Amino acid sequence: MGMAVINATDKAGKTYCPIFRVVMASCGLFVVLTLIAMLFYPGGTPNDPNTTGYSFTENFFSDLGRTQARQGAPNTVSAVLFFIALAASGSSLVLFFAAMPHFFWQTRLGRILSLLGSVLGMAAGISFVGVAFTPANLFRGLHGQFVLWAFRLFPLAALCYLPAMFRQRSYPRRYAWAWVAFFALLAGYYLLITRGPDFSTPQGVIIQIIGQKAIVYVSIFSIFYQAWGAYKQSMLQ
Repeated sequence: MGMAVINATDKAGKTYCPIFRVVMASCGLFVVLTLIAMLFYPGGTPNDPNTTGYSFTENFFSDLGRTQARQGAPNTVSAVLFFIALAASGSSLVLFFAAMPHFFWQTRLGRILSLLGSVLGMAAGISFVGVAFTPANLFRGLHGQFVLWAFRLFPLAALCYLPAMFRQRSYPRRYAWAWVAFFALLAGYYLLITRGPDFSTPQGVIIQIIGQKAIVYVSIFSIFYQAWGAYKQSMLQ
């Protein structure tokens, strides 16, 4: 019975290769589109609505998705680019977590942990898509809830996968250790947005913005790295 499960898993491996390629492509797309969106943002920051252009340290990512910039001008180009970037990355996160459990299907504990982690991870991906569909200037409360749930669920998904990855001897340990670092950063960021400096102070806003930028790009890099590792493992099966 155990050998049958292993053989079935090995045969299924290469069928997931296109998924991991899509995930890696969407990570690159997110970086490119958000950087371009920053160039088109008219201006205005939480601390000063009269500024021109996008400030990397004083504008939230969500400012790119606003239908109207903080200075009052239409923000169509940036909003569309941000929507595409975030919706694509959130959707690819769902695909990533849908494909990952097959690597850990050989033991009962591996199946349980990976399935639980994937359910949480897919829910996090859906939450990121929800952020894309709720511009902060139109749906402030709902937008904030999607952000909170995304960063509640994402570290829990990573936490579930940690023991599964360490117990799976055929899966390279470097990806498990990278997941450890990623989990620690996600947990730290959740504490920042829930227990960190207040958004109502100018200094607090800047700290929150810098933290947000750091965790978003770290998340993109981490998922790209994990997808690359999963792709290579799939090719070996």
